[in-house]
Amino acid sequence: MSTPVTLPHGGRLRQAAREEGIPLSRWLDLSTGINPVGWPVPDGMPASVWSRLPEEADGLEQAAAAYYGTDALLPVAGSQAAIQALPGLLPPGRRVGMLHPSYAEHAHAWRLAGHQVIPLAVEEIESRLDGLDVLLLVHPNNPTGDTFAPSRLQAWLADLAVRSGWLVVDEAFMDATPDLGLAPLCPRPGLVVLRSLGKFFGLAGARVGFVLAEAPLLARLSARLGPWCLSGPSRWVATRALEDRDWQIRTRALLAASGLRLQACLSAHGLVPDGGTDVFQWVRTPHARQIHQGLRREAILTRLFTDPLSLRFGLPADEAQWQRLEVALAWVVGRVDAGHERGIDL
Repeated sequence: MSTPVTLPHGGRLRQAAREEGIPLSRWLDLSTGINPVGWPVPDGMPASVWSRLPEEADGLEQAAAAYYGTDALLPVAGSQAAIQALPGLLPPGRRVGMLHPSYAEHAHAWRLAGHQVIPLAVEEIESRLDGLDVLLLVHPNNPTGDTFAPSRLQAWLADLAVRSGWLVVDEAFMDATPDLGLAPLCPRPGLVVLRSLGKFFGLAGARVGFVLAEAPLLARLSARLGPWCLSGPSRWVATRALEDRDWQIRTRALLAASGLRLQACLSAHGLVPDGGTDVFQWVRTPHARQIHQGLRREAILTRLFTDPLSLRFGLPADEAQWQRLEVALAWVVGRVDAGHERGIDL
C-alpha cells in the first residue's frame, strides 16, 4: 500500500480566495463535510458566560450523557484535542492499524508519539487484527464513508481487550446515523469513542468534543489536557444544542435527503460517488485535480485527495447554492472531458 499523502484540511477558504483572486464573499465552500445549516445559536447568552471561568456544574456533562447514552465522558476542545493527546497515553512502539484513506490527523499524531502506524484496507482488518495493539477507525470513515455493523466492532473490541489492546472509534460523522455508534457501550475495557459537535451540529467553530471511555483513562487524559478545556461560551452553546431533540430529529431527515440529492447531482455529471455520508460524498476520478481546480476558478471549493486521487464534496446550504453547483459541474466537467478527448490537460 502506498504511503499516505497529507494535503491541507478543507475549510481553507481565505487561502483559496487569495490564490484565485476572488473575493471571499463569492465563495461556496464544499470542502469541509460540515452541516451547512447548523444548529441555530440563540441570542441571550448570559454575560457571565464570558466573564467567569468555565464550571462543570453548568449542565453540559448531563446533556451529553443523555445524548450519548452514557456518563463515561470527558468534554474536550473538539475531538482534535483528543486525537493529539491519546497516543501519549500508551508507551511508544504500539502497532496501530487504521484505514487508508482516512482522517490523516490520526496517523500523524500516533507517529509523532513514536508508534507504528499500519495502513489497512477494509478487507484486511480481520486478518491483521492479531498483529495490532490498537485498531483505530473513523466511523463512518472520512472520506470513503465505510461503516461497520456494531456487532462486528464489538467482536474486534473483544479480541483486542483480551490482550489489553484498544479499539478507538472516531464517530465525528455518526450523529446522522446514531444506531451504528458504540457510544452507549461505554465504559468498556479497551473502548475509546470520540464524538464532536462540529459536523452534524455545524458548530465546528465552538471546538466541542467528547471522549467516552473508562474512568481511569479519562482521568489520565484530563490530567494531560489540563483544566478549562472548553470555554464558557462553547459549553453554553453545546449544552443547548445537545438538549434540542426536535432539531436533531428534523436535521437527520434533512441531511438524509440532502445526501441523496448530492449523490444524484454528482452522478448526473459523470462523477458517481464511491462512498460518502449524509454530509459529504466521495468521488474517485483520474481528473480530480482538474475538476478541483476548475471549480476553484468558479469560486467553489472542494476537498482534493491524492492517494487515491479523489474529491470530497460537502452539502450546499440552500437552493441557490445547489443550482450554482449544478451549473459549475456542467461547465467544468464538460471542459475536462473535452480536453481529455483532445489530449489537453485543462
